[in-house]
Amino acid sequence: MHAMQYGITLPADYDMEIIRRRVASKGHLLDNWQGLGLKAYLIRERGVHGSPVNEYAPFYLWNTVAGMNAFLWGGPFQGIADDFGRPPVRQWTVLAREGAASPRVRVAVLRRQQVPEGVRLKDLAADVTRETERSAGEDGAVLAAAAVDTSRWELIHFSLRENDTPKAEGEVYEVLHMSVPGPLPLPLDARS
Repeated sequence: MHAMQYGITLPADYDMEIIRRRVASKGHLLDNWQGLGLKAYLIRERGVHGSPVNEYAPFYLWNTVAGMNAFLWGGPFQGIADDFGRPPVRQWTVLAREGAASPRVRVAVLRRQQVPEGVRLKDLAADVTRETERSAGEDGAVLAAAAVDTSRWELIHFSLRENDTPKAEGEVYEVLHMSVPGPLPLPLDARS
């Protein structure tokens, strides 16, 4: 499973209703996308939940690389590139996931951290799994995932929540729409 996100920072006076209308009219296009685990259509608004910027920043969990590649190379991503320019697309390998998406999701939280030097990678994976299980069990949380970018040794913690004011640290996003084409794979440690 792979995680992916791109962010489009918009001007401070940008009318975020434009993004809301865009998602309302196009969000359904990925509701049945082959290979997609979930897409959370995320925005941050300047001054809301402490955000310093207006941003459109969808977050994806991909079940297959083929699905991700079909999206990026000749798929709907071309519309983003045409309308906003081609943003950098970050990709991470998912280490742990707990929970499932819910139609009642209101906010997402994304926290980034560097993997400390000297940490044994096997220990890191076990710690990340425990942290993901803990995050998924927090009040209002329905899904938690953790992933790593090994080119930068950056770890991300992502969660979807039903409550409007999560206590978790990190960037807080409003969820405008969820595309969940099929069931997410079993949590990584449950596979045999």
